[in-house]
Amino acid sequence: MTSNTPPDRAALVALARESIARGSKSFAMASKLFDPRTRERAWLLYAWCRKCDDIADGQDHGGTMRGVADGQARLSTIRVLTGAALHGDPTGDPAFDGFGLVMRECAIPQRYAHDLIEGFALDAREWRPRSETDMLRYCYHVAGAVGCMMAILMGVDPADEATLDRACDLGLAFQLANIARDISEDEAADRCYLPEEWLVEMDIPPGEHMKPWVRSRLAILARRLADMAAAYEQSARHGTGALPPRSAWAVLAAAGIYGGIAREVARRGEQAWDHRVATPRGEKLGWLLRAGLQVPGRARRWPAEMPRPASLWTRSRS
Repeated sequence: MTSNTPPDRAALVALARESIARGSKSFAMASKLFDPRTRERAWLLYAWCRKCDDIADGQDHGGTMRGVADGQARLSTIRVLTGAALHGDPTGDPAFDGFGLVMRECAIPQRYAHDLIEGFALDAREWRPRSETDMLRYCYHVAGAVGCMMAILMGVDPADEATLDRACDLGLAFQLANIARDISEDEAADRCYLPEEWLVEMDIPPGEHMKPWVRSRLAILARRLADMAAAYEQSARHGTGALPPRSAWAVLAAAGIYGGIAREVARRGEQAWDHRVATPRGEKLGWLLRAGLQVPGRARRWPAEMPRPASLWTRSRS
């Protein structure tokens, strides 16, 4: 039973800060570049995303994913608690209470929360992408929608579709990097986010993509994912001119830090899954510095009016 007492904002922020520190050192570092109010709101949004992911996959702030036998029940829990939070009702769970708070403070359209939950719904029914478009649609649901929410949280008008497209692109870049890095971990949890059409193209039989004898072909697909991630990352940079300087700094730093994951997977080739790829702290600090130097000239370097490449997937196809 939940309490009807409104949750204390400071307590929710403190717990959200702890969540991001445990769940993602990269995002925690980048979040320090925000102004204090935006930083708190980013933590609150992250904590909800992390909690939903943990509920869906049976994890604790990420880590090794294990298979779950009650995926639909877990999905129902996410839907019920999120619905209550969006309605302004205390849920008894600080991650959901904090999420409801930040959604109201920033007037973030609820459709993005529902779009994200649809990504969990795909996993709950053991969905697999058939085509590249299917994979990118999944990337939108689990990451692109979060990019849109983050942009609005940083002050972007919800009606500014052009900037939201760029924010979505950054989410897609992050998720493509995740897919490339986590192929082995996903396979261990009986999941695969590589399009079936790609596997057929490489003559990789179903369920055999982690076998040693196909590693050279898998490395080709990983490089393809890295190239796609780089294209979306570059497109996303064109939206930073619409952000306040400190928010732009955080976004550019996160783009570099997380983009490094996809680049390292591609560099390692067939050895990419022998040890989990991570961006070393020194490289993260380097990206923070580099991003700070890029902020003043970002509008000239990445003009917002430059059209997105026609080859990139768009939110309208979600």
